[in-house]
Amino acid sequence: MSKAAVRGNLVRFLILIYLFALIVRLVPVLLTYNLPIGLDDMFQYDMLARSIVSGNGYRWYAQEDLKLIQAVLPIQTPADYDPRGVLTSHRGPGFPLFLAWVYSIAGTGEQRFFFARLAQAFLTATIAPLTYILAHQLGLQERTTRWAAGILAFYPLLMVYPLALVSENLFLVLLTLAVVLVLWVRSDQRWYVALMAGLVLGLAMLTRSVIAGFVPLALFWLWWSAPNKRRAVWNGAVLLAGFLAITTPWVVRNSLVHKQLVWVESSLGYNLYLGYHPQSQGTFQFGISLDLLPILDDAERDAAGRQAALDFIRADPGRFPYLLVRKLGYFWGLDRRALGYFYSNGFFGYWPPWLLGAVMVLDTGPLLLLAPMALIGMVCGRLTGPKTLLLILLIYYTGIHMLILAEPRFHLPLLPLVAILAMYALFEHPWFASRPWQRYLALILVALLLFNWSAEIVRDWDMLSKLFGPEGHHLGLNY
Repeated sequence: MSKAAVRGNLVRFLILIYLFALIVRLVPVLLTYNLPIGLDDMFQYDMLARSIVSGNGYRWYAQEDLKLIQAVLPIQTPADYDPRGVLTSHRGPGFPLFLAWVYSIAGTGEQRFFFARLAQAFLTATIAPLTYILAHQLGLQERTTRWAAGILAFYPLLMVYPLALVSENLFLVLLTLAVVLVLWVRSDQRWYVALMAGLVLGLAMLTRSVIAGFVPLALFWLWWSAPNKRRAVWNGAVLLAGFLAITTPWVVRNSLVHKQLVWVESSLGYNLYLGYHPQSQGTFQFGISLDLLPILDDAERDAAGRQAALDFIRADPGRFPYLLVRKLGYFWGLDRRALGYFYSNGFFGYWPPWLLGAVMVLDTGPLLLLAPMALIGMVCGRLTGPKTLLLILLIYYTGIHMLILAEPRFHLPLLPLVAILAMYALFEHPWFASRPWQRYLALILVALLLFNWSAEIVRDWDMLSKLFGPEGHHLGLNY
């Protein structure tokens, strides 16, 4: 078959897999046309987007919104409070700017949530072809790459995630695209590819700043894996320039707002407070999460959270390694919280146990199947240059959340990597080409993962029993 024919087949497959991924995401969006938003994160993103569209800048808690919040939370209003809202740096601007773009077209009326979900469906459907391209760059077999793309197209949780107005929808796409471009820099080495990689990493940083530490790791990997070190240094400089061109203006803006150096977002102190509080298990917990929210000044809240977290660690340093382990467990845990919250608060009415069980299996089952195989694909087989970059990202992204705060939903941006490694293990059998120590390590990691999930189910057994009971839809679980 000629190169033109191969290229044509590839383009047709990428278009088809995108269309399939889009259709299955549009179905839940169209079926929930009038669905409101129901979580603090969504309200905050919506406030920020509306402020941008109205021309008031990057503000939240405008007078109308503040009145609603003060009815349930004693927020401290600054003496110089502006009715337009408070200039904020707590959240990165990436996702609010995306929402603002949607609102600028669709308006800020009651239907804005539907149009935002519609836009997210079109956006997140790109993760299927991006996963195919990423797997192809790893030099994997065609069957492996197509199955990995298909998994991301039809992954049940990702099919309904566009219903949530949360940054994961944007960050998942940006992070996968960034990895694709970094791998492309290594194989192509033209300066504009490096520039594109830097720009996309910058956009990812503006969406979730936790990715910041991956940038120097990616630069080191480019130098380490390149046959031409001099060219790699040049491309690395171009990549870094693109990254800084995107992120520096926002750092300057935040620093001017607070009259001190402030990074892309100032939520680290808040998250550290949640992650190390004496009553915390290393994950988001309602109650503790409200402690710092009455402080409207972001710099003050961030400083208070950092100092408190440091005091917590100093008061009981023995909890630090314990919390690291707990956060690792939560990060790779089963993402049941959103389903439990919405069902137990009556959003869907009563479901018979068989239906709730089926939905929960669709929610958690794919990870149960894929993650153990992905561990085998990660540890076993030959460690190529591209595979090394995936391992760096997996280890970094897991580790940084172990140090700060972890939730099961935080592993969603890594699902393309999980699917690729799982299909690699399934179809290309790296187990049989591995050394004994690789097999032993893979078995140990799989056993620990299964133990983590088993412990999670045992821990939550009473709650799950009530959730499946006749009054489960009135249980009123906190998020």
